[in-house]
Amino acid sequence: MIDIHSHILPGVDDGAKTLEDALQLLRMAVADGVTTQVLTPHIRPTRYINDPRHIRAVFSEFVQTVREHDIPINLHLSAEVRIGPEVMMLLQRDDFPWLGSWEGKRAFLLEFPFQNIPFGSLNLVEWLIDRDILPIIAHPERNREIQQNMEKLVPFIEAGCITQLTGASLSGKFGQEAKQSATDLLQAGHVTVMATDTHNATHRPPDLKSSLEMAAEIIGEEKAYTLVYDVPAQLLNLQHDNVVAPNRFALSTSTHA
Repeated sequence: MIDIHSHILPGVDDGAKTLEDALQLLRMAVADGVTTQVLTPHIRPTRYINDPRHIRAVFSEFVQTVREHDIPINLHLSAEVRIGPEVMMLLQRDDFPWLGSWEGKRAFLLEFPFQNIPFGSLNLVEWLIDRDILPIIAHPERNREIQQNMEKLVPFIEAGCITQLTGASLSGKFGQEAKQSATDLLQAGHVTVMATDTHNATHRPPDLKSSLEMAAEIIGEEKAYTLVYDVPAQLLNLQHDNVVAPNRFALSTSTHA
């Protein structure tokens, strides 16, 4: 499996605090069946500034350490960017760590606040898409406005955005509202990719396998696999990487990909 959203890069946000924490999370991800892990630290003005140059330097050192510890996982760097006017300048920087590409557009994770969709968000999204920059809306099921009315997400999808579901929402870890919203979004076909958004080994661990199983109960095994393998592989352009094809119909025994 391929996990495109995590806060494993140590010491840069509210995810892994230490190198030891980060290595533990990677080992857990490998044991869970993840072969490619994207590290996506927060970029959020006033709280997690995380200049791209800084997180690239931390990532480079971390990759070397992971190799020294012989953890068998492919690592990629991107970021989770909080929506706001700063996004327009940030994404024009040459050193921004793009997640990948989708239908000819450069893609990145865009985060809404949990309580609302800020005024002007759709205008900003349309501005980005006009410039061949594609927002992947992170965990829309955890946004209060979307929980109350799923139709609030539709204009962003119609504008061209794709969406990323946090798998643990399906288990109720983020409350019943998020669980119901996640189920509704899956059933409506509004979910493009699923990831862990892992932060720590206790309350928010790498648990993509169990999320895959829950998604399969809602939309079927084949569609569920596209969320954790086919779509993220396309985003990261992993067609020619050393990525093993998934056993699509063996959820009870293995979900390794």
